[in-house]
Amino acid sequence: MTRAVPHFASRCVSSVSLRVGLMVLFLASVSLLQPTLANAQARQSADSAAKHVKGPAPGSVAQRPGAQRPGAQRPGAQRPGAQRPGAQRANPPPAQKASATPAPSRQRAASTAVRPAGSQQTQSAQRAAPPGARAARVSPQMAEARRGTDMRSNRPARALPAVAASTAAAAVAVPTIGRAIGLHQVADPLSLRSSVALVMDQQTGQVVYQKNPQAVLPIASITKLMTAMVVIDSGASLSESLLVTEADRDTERHSSSRLPIGSQVSRADMLLLALMSSENRAAHALGRLHPEGLSAFVAAMNAKARALGLADTRFSEPTGLSGGNVSSARDLARLTAAAHAYPLIREYSTANGRMVDVGRRQIGYRSTNRLVDHPSWEIGLQKTGFISEAGKCLVMQATVDGRDVIIVLLDAQGSQSRFADAERLRRWLSESAVPGPTTTQGPSASGPEAGGIQRAWPS
Repeated sequence: MTRAVPHFASRCVSSVSLRVGLMVLFLASVSLLQPTLANAQARQSADSAAKHVKGPAPGSVAQRPGAQRPGAQRPGAQRPGAQRPGAQRANPPPAQKASATPAPSRQRAASTAVRPAGSQQTQSAQRAAPPGARAARVSPQMAEARRGTDMRSNRPARALPAVAASTAAAAVAVPTIGRAIGLHQVADPLSLRSSVALVMDQQTGQVVYQKNPQAVLPIASITKLMTAMVVIDSGASLSESLLVTEADRDTERHSSSRLPIGSQVSRADMLLLALMSSENRAAHALGRLHPEGLSAFVAAMNAKARALGLADTRFSEPTGLSGGNVSSARDLARLTAAAHAYPLIREYSTANGRMVDVGRRQIGYRSTNRLVDHPSWEIGLQKTGFISEAGKCLVMQATVDGRDVIIVLLDAQGSQSRFADAERLRRWLSESAVPGPTTTQGPSASGPEAGGIQRAWPS
């Protein structure tokens, strides 16, 4: 029994020693094999990268990444003679690999400017390769996404939708009626920008200059001269306070107004605003608050036109916002001369600016005609007008070198053209001691076609 115990202990010690020895041997083997495994993994990675792109061989050329030499052609189009003498192209990838690369990427890889292999750019050859060749550093998913981006960048620009084209066409400005029928194409010796012009000697009634004088066109706010005459002829109290209501709001053209709804303004100040500042709500309120109503007021306007012998003139409302208010240059010359006989119209139409009490506060208004206080002009009466069908319009009574004249300008193009045309006419009158009649007649402004012009306007 005493011998069995040492024998068992010696066997245990031997077993432990054997296991420890095996463990030490295993660890030593692992430490010896680790460099070998690392080298094998490195070679495997290199072989995987070589499947996509081969490194530059001796004597071959390496692609320059990103930038190109001055004068080099952009990627996508090969420049004749871009390769240096004696230089060689980079070896193309295998056919099966090239077919998997998008065409734009192959073109860029084939046409990019290159350098000899010994340059500093040789180390960047792999970065300049197509996106699919960067497998050593870029995941397959990222390479595929980049290939898709390259393909999208080479897509042609899509055409504008038809809706955008129709919107652009609708934005084109609609020509005035005078321009639509060709009145602006008529040449005249003064090169006026107005399609219709007339100058009449106020004392003798002689027309000394005219251009398309019988063309019947919309006259816009020149209508307010007739409105003022009818208001004064009615005998209504000028001191009476008139209320501006929603009925006076412009619902046809939705034009703006500085005269608030609910304002209490005297009839005299309404006349002032209509003539000096061409205030549409004031003119409409004057007609609406006529003792016999708006319809009777418009009828009185047309009756006054017939009494003055204005055969080409008719009115449909008192403001001039309607294209149905039409006249000719000859009729407007007579209308201006008749309005000049009213002292109140002369005073109000030539006022440069006034403060008007609108009930709750005062509002400053100015003239729409910048010539009323010009030192070169002596104006006795004026009225401006504009709507899209009529263009820029102007009528004036003025004294030029001691001679009283009536000037009519219709369908001027440009915000200041009517005033520039008036200045041209004033200089022409000053330079001509006794100017004879000058007529510039458009093909559609007289004769049988004149009736066609009149029938073309809104009724």
